Amino acid sequence: MKSLTAIFVVLVALMQYPLWFGKGSWLRVWSLNHQIEAQKKTNADNQVRNNVLNAEVGDLKQGFSAIEERARNELGMIKQDEIFFQVTNHEKDKKEAEASINSQVKH
Repeated sequence: MKSLTAIFVVLVALMQYPLWFGKGSWLRVWSLNHQIEAQKKTNADNQVRNNVLNAEVGDLKQGFSAIEERARNELGMIKQDEIFFQVTNHEKDKKEAEASINSQVKH
């Protein structure tokens, strides 16, 4: 009787092996599910970024206001016969200058 039990245990173990460690095992399915979830998150992030870029391209194609805004913000351009005023914070400038001098003295 003991040998029959041992044979059945071995047969059950052999039948279970592919389920846990084979080509389509639970561990592989679990790993692939995690990879799929990570890829879905990456795809969603990229889709949001692409939507923003598509909207920006559409704005640039349709009108000059987006181009003018970029020129003003990124390049510091102004229109002809336009007066440019730059407002600065003297306290902030003074602190930055002192910090720069202190860092140069320490080195």
